[in-house]
Amino acid sequence: MSQAESSTSLSDQPPAGPVLRRRGLLAALGAPAVLAGCGFHPLNGPPVEGEGSAAVGSQLAAIRIGPTYSRPGQLLHQSLERRLAARDRSGPAARYLLTTSILPSYEAQGYRRDGSPSRIRIAMSVPWTLATLAVPPQQIATGTARAFDSFNVVDNEFFSSVVSSEAAERRLVDQIAEDITIRLALAFRDIPAA
Repeated sequence: MSQAESSTSLSDQPPAGPVLRRRGLLAALGAPAVLAGCGFHPLNGPPVEGEGSAAVGSQLAAIRIGPTYSRPGQLLHQSLERRLAARDRSGPAARYLLTTSILPSYEAQGYRRDGSPSRIRIAMSVPWTLATLAVPPQQIATGTARAFDSFNVVDNEFFSSVVSSEAAERRLVDQIAEDITIRLALAFRDIPAA
């Protein structure tokens, strides 16, 4: 089949009428206005009149993260700090305390002929509580974030197995930190600033 006979060939002549491209259409309509029409409102956006809530970003930045233990706990602490402080860089004074505890569990999923594990599944459960720093503290929100991942145990390659397990832990911690941050933002949208 030649190019002249193809039904999908391109024409060198411009189309007869005006062409609306998707980007041009969104720019003409104003993407925020289109999204606002369907009820969309970004979590860390400015407050909407009549909702009675303060800016979520400044409230998230006012959270102090309690002590965490073990290497996954340290990774969770760092990941939460990055996500919460990124919402408002002005550095407001701490008004809330977020306490977390990591409960990891490891389960062998695959076995070799000699009985040694070939694949490990990690299930991480993190109960968390957000309270005010006032005396006595008031509990604002509570929940549990869960994530699952797995990694291969490479035969006769200890270093690569360790790297795989650490990468799986980092992925889990990032998923859990994102989940907690979203839940905190949703909680702050429902309550007035403390």
